[in-house]
Amino acid sequence: MSNKAKEIINNLLVKADIQINGKRPWDIQVYNEKFYSRVLSQGSLGLGEAYLDGWWDSKQLDEFFNKILTTNLKIKAVNFRVVYEFLKSVLLNMQSKSRSKKVAELHYDIGNDFYENMLGKTMQYTCAYWKNSKTLDQAQIAKLDLVCKKLMLKKGDKVLELGSGWGYFAKYAVENYGCEFTSYNISEEQVKYARELCKGLPVKIIQGDYREAQGEFDKVASIGMCEHVGYKNYKNFMEVANRCLKDRGLFLIHTIAGNKSVTTIDPWLEQHIFPGAVTPSVKQLGKAMEGLFVMEDWHNFGADYDKTLMAWFENFNKNWLKFKSKYDERFYRIFKYYLLCLAGSFRARRNQLWHVVLSKGGIIGGYKSVR
Repeated sequence: MSNKAKEIINNLLVKADIQINGKRPWDIQVYNEKFYSRVLSQGSLGLGEAYLDGWWDSKQLDEFFNKILTTNLKIKAVNFRVVYEFLKSVLLNMQSKSRSKKVAELHYDIGNDFYENMLGKTMQYTCAYWKNSKTLDQAQIAKLDLVCKKLMLKKGDKVLELGSGWGYFAKYAVENYGCEFTSYNISEEQVKYARELCKGLPVKIIQGDYREAQGEFDKVASIGMCEHVGYKNYKNFMEVANRCLKDRGLFLIHTIAGNKSVTTIDPWLEQHIFPGAVTPSVKQLGKAMEGLFVMEDWHNFGADYDKTLMAWFENFNKNWLKFKSKYDERFYRIFKYYLLCLAGSFRARRNQLWHVVLSKGGIIGGYKSVR
């Protein structure tokens, strides 16, 4: 089987201009001959697991994935784990209140010092806006300001944030636009960090699920949380924002998105990075917002996520020696694989990044799009 499996994999990779044990940076180096049958039987999950086990490598993983995804290579592998995850997503609500904390425990609570070294001074773990920026910090500030302008923030506005991250958006908006903030977040470590960051400011950080949000607000923002809402909960997500928003108020959703409707993400990412995550589609969000909001603006700058992920990886790689004693080599390979495979995915335009601006009842005279 191994020779046949190698032949099949080789023929697929040739279509993507990738050579086995080739000399170009995006070529693949195979160190274990069992790699081929593992990928054929387990698909993308097997590819990722084999990488963690050191069975293969590539000097330029991001471009390796860009070539595979641009060519639209598909390995139709059906195994128990993939079927199991799909059935769970259909039969259960994988983003219920009780399950939603799993991603915080696995991924967001691993260490604020680690994320400071990877994300930069703004602690933004979402796509930066590179239009007029040269550095990651500049691009993240530009993203935050873009959100503020799209929400038409003004002094005295009461803003609800669904998913606060490490709190820098609240800090930025309060200090630059004179708002008051209430944020909900399920991550214990992020909440601690955000409370300290925003100490002395009119910012209330609540450790709780977005579904618990109460009160009436002029604006609502959700930056990088919609990916964790789940396709069974999009309507409820919209209803929460609608319930908390004043008439004529604005709701901005910043989210990674997909080109088609799905119920799960890649099984490797589900297992190691974002359990319960799923990227929404136009159809799914459109159906969820129907009857609740007027769609004022829809902005896609997904290509900017490629640059953002590469900047995060550069920081992660540069600072790895600081954390080598705390995290093992497998952790390093998990993060390297995750950051670079997603960079390749955005480069191939398989994933998108949307800013969707919605209003409760419509903006009188029309909404002016901001770019």
